[in-house]
Amino acid sequence: MKQTIIIVSILAASITGVVTAQGLEKSLVRNQTKTAEFIVEPPTLLCAGFEWVISGDENRNATVSVSYRKKDRGEWRTGLPLLRVGGEKIYGHDQPWVYTTPNLFAGSLFNLEPGTVYECRFQLSDLDGIEGPSMQTVFVQTKTEPKPYALGQVYHVYPPGYKGAKQSPAFTGLNEAYYGTGNTGDWWNVPEPRVQPGDVILVHAGLYKAHRLRYADSLALDFHGAYVLTQKGTAEKPIVIKAAGDGEVIFDGDGSYRLFDVMAADYHYFEGLTIRNTDVAFYGGLKRVMGCSGLTVKHCKMEDIGIAVMTYSADSRDFYIADNIMVGRHEPDTLIGWYGLEKPAPLTSYYAIKVYGQGHVVCHNSIAYFHDGICVDTHGLPEGAKKCVSIDFYRNDIFNVADDFIEADGGSHNIRVFENRGFNAYHSALSAQPVFGGPVYFIRNICYNIPGNALKYMVRPSGIYTYQNTFVADAAISAFSNGHFRNNLFIGPDDTRPSLSGTTFTNYTTLDYDGYRKKPENQTNYRWRYPQHDSLNHADEKELGWVEFKTLREFTKKTGYEVHGVELEKAIFENVPLPDPRRKGHVYPVAGYDFRLKPGSKAIDAGCLLPTITDGFTGKAPDLGALESGVAAPQYGPRK
Repeated sequence: MKQTIIIVSILAASITGVVTAQGLEKSLVRNQTKTAEFIVEPPTLLCAGFEWVISGDENRNATVSVSYRKKDRGEWRTGLPLLRVGGEKIYGHDQPWVYTTPNLFAGSLFNLEPGTVYECRFQLSDLDGIEGPSMQTVFVQTKTEPKPYALGQVYHVYPPGYKGAKQSPAFTGLNEAYYGTGNTGDWWNVPEPRVQPGDVILVHAGLYKAHRLRYADSLALDFHGAYVLTQKGTAEKPIVIKAAGDGEVIFDGDGSYRLFDVMAADYHYFEGLTIRNTDVAFYGGLKRVMGCSGLTVKHCKMEDIGIAVMTYSADSRDFYIADNIMVGRHEPDTLIGWYGLEKPAPLTSYYAIKVYGQGHVVCHNSIAYFHDGICVDTHGLPEGAKKCVSIDFYRNDIFNVADDFIEADGGSHNIRVFENRGFNAYHSALSAQPVFGGPVYFIRNICYNIPGNALKYMVRPSGIYTYQNTFVADAAISAFSNGHFRNNLFIGPDDTRPSLSGTTFTNYTTLDYDGYRKKPENQTNYRWRYPQHDSLNHADEKELGWVEFKTLREFTKKTGYEVHGVELEKAIFENVPLPDPRRKGHVYPVAGYDFRLKPGSKAIDAGCLLPTITDGFTGKAPDLGALESGVAAPQYGPRK
């Protein structure tokens, strides 16, 4: 077969007189795909991520198809194909480095069931030939939601001054139960931990507030005011700190910088607590210092805080942050940005959640009044094998943030952001600056009232899937590589801005089957900058020229993008009045908005099939946007 290809290529080359047989032989070798390590990333409850390292395939025509089924049963189902990654350049933001993405395929399976073993099959195809295995079959087991160990020792904690009956063994304050007595004043470091993996600390109703500037405080929080927890639980036997169920449990930080320092506390489980009056509620890790794994925070209320949960450590794994209410300190009735001519927002609260590492799940949280909502740590270069991969942010409800609802900034592969709702973000809805190869998935998110732009794809992030989102914001998308857009709605409210503008550094970026709000045709409505031939891939911005058009059809005819895209009137939803672009600081309530598509809308049945994403569509084809007609919307925010 290889010999036949060479002979045909030589005949073609003899006509042009450009390439020798020896050169064709080298070209074939470069274009063949050579397979190497296959990596199964840590699975989450609903998803699983994979990487397949390769070399060759310089013409980028290799593909990897995906199929999967429950182990030993059921029909094979089709997954999204893996994304071809490699050669894209990411610049350090004001930093003297350029990162070139490695050659590999990467991607995820979605909508899996928790606690289930799946058989997953990956088939590589390349017309130029393959050296090494062309198929991989692996088994993965999704995680289950963390829960307390049923047979652990139970300790009862009561607030200072409690006068009622107590269950035994009983302790005053968390530190006494966790470490032991005699730990106040200068002696706070002396006791060895009492608790062991699997133990449960039940915290009874009351106020737990230290007088941290008073020597020998009864809660043993002298000066620093932090519960510094250092014992190690396990996935099967976490150390549990939860409300006893007899009333509200309030941990007041007394103005401390951090309240629960869990950097060294693996597999700790917190549930049902109210936390307030502290800058950082859960302090989980620092870059190149230490980071905990297995942190669970469930059904907690955090208010008057600067940060709810954070880790900057590449060693952190398997956080589960779910069903919490997080209330920051930003002004609740005004939307304020942080740069430009507007009054800058003071950084009274930073972000609700920021994580780094692998295997984290952040879901069903209610978040309001922060600078940012949920973030991957903007970490800089990946730390070798400790790449940031396999993180899920889903079904969160985010309201009134100064910057962005959700940031994937700093992730490497398989960062999955799906089915979230965001109302009122001053600068951007979703951010990726940068992503180190991808994919990052933005799927079925609803984002409303963003005076800046729908998507912040800056610092040349690479590897972004933007599928099935509803953006009531203008589609300014700048400076990215290897991006792919399908089935989105971009309903920009500002008639003076283009329906679509942006820059991509790769001519293998694709846009199709998206819907844009139709704007006045006497202006530029589509403004795009892209490599118009292969030699300009990965070029600097100054080497790329803008193309500008008044209509979507003109844009398609010139560029080849959006062959199946549609222009739409603004009234396509059941009840979504557009925000007023002149009132940038106005806060719109969530109540009353209905993002279902009106019957007869051109956005209905206008999408394409996306395996596992559009399964169960109800019409002739999938609809555009986050909500499919006749399918119930996800539950955003905490579950009961």
